[in-house]
Amino acid sequence: MSYKKRIVIKVGTNVMTNRDNRIVRPILRQLVHQIAQLYEEEIMCIIISSGSVIAGMEVLGESKLKDKSIRRQVFSAIGQPRIMRLYYNLFRDYGMKCAQVLATKRDFNPGIHRENMINCYEGLLTEGVIPIANEDDAVSVTKSMFSDNDELASLVAELIEADMLIMLTDIDGLYTGHPDDANTQLIKNVSVDQDVEQYIQENEKGEAEGRGGMASKLKIAKATAAKNIPTVIANGSRDNVILDIVHGKKIGTRFSN
Repeated sequence: MSYKKRIVIKVGTNVMTNRDNRIVRPILRQLVHQIAQLYEEEIMCIIISSGSVIAGMEVLGESKLKDKSIRRQVFSAIGQPRIMRLYYNLFRDYGMKCAQVLATKRDFNPGIHRENMINCYEGLLTEGVIPIANEDDAVSVTKSMFSDNDELASLVAELIEADMLIMLTDIDGLYTGHPDDANTQLIKNVSVDQDVEQYIQENEKGEAEGRGGMASKLKIAKATAAKNIPTVIANGSRDNVILDIVHGKKIGTRFSN
C-alpha cells in the first residue's frame, strides 16, 4: 500500500478513562473513526496506546500484591489483551486491521533489535495494518523502562520517520497558567528553543493514571520537534481533533524546529 503521510498518535490514559478509572469506549470509537477516515485519504496512523493497567484493574479488582512494580506488571499483563480486543473490534467495524507491537527500551538501541522494530512497523504499514504500540510492562525492567508512553511515542515517530506526532491528553494544550484560570491563555505555537517550562504545573498522580504529565510532554515534544517532526499536544476528547490537526487547523499547542 502506498500512502501520503504517516502520523503517530499517542493516546493518554486520561483521554481513555473517566474519573472512576473506567475505559470510555465512545472516546476510543471516535478516535478509530478519525483514523479510518485518514486511512481513506491514504494517511497511515500508528497508535501509542495507554490504558492496559486500568483495563487490568477493571478485571482483577483489588490486588493482594504489595509490591507496586509487580502489581503494575500483573495489571498490564491482564489488561493488554483486553485493550487490543477493544481496538480490534472497533477497527473491524470499519473493515480495517490492527496489530499489537509491544516494546522495551532496548528495542530502540542501535543494532539488530532496532532493525527488527523497523522491519515490523514497515511490514505492517505496507499491509495497511494499523500498529498499536505500548511498552511491554509485563517484562520491562524498572531501570530500563520508558519514562512514559510520551517517550515511546517519540521514539516510534523517529524510528518510522513520521510526518507528525500528535499527543492526546485531557487538556487543550500548554497554558500560561492553570487551565481553569480565567486569565490563562493557550500557547498555540512553541519553538524548540523557547522557554515555556515556567508555565508547567503538575499534580500528583495515582497508580491507575499514566506516568507522563505536562512536564514530560513538553520535554518530549521539544525533543521530537528538534528532529524535524512537528508535534502537537491537544485534547483527545475534542470532536475530530486528529482530523483537524492533520488538515492544518490551529488546534492545541504545536511544537516546531
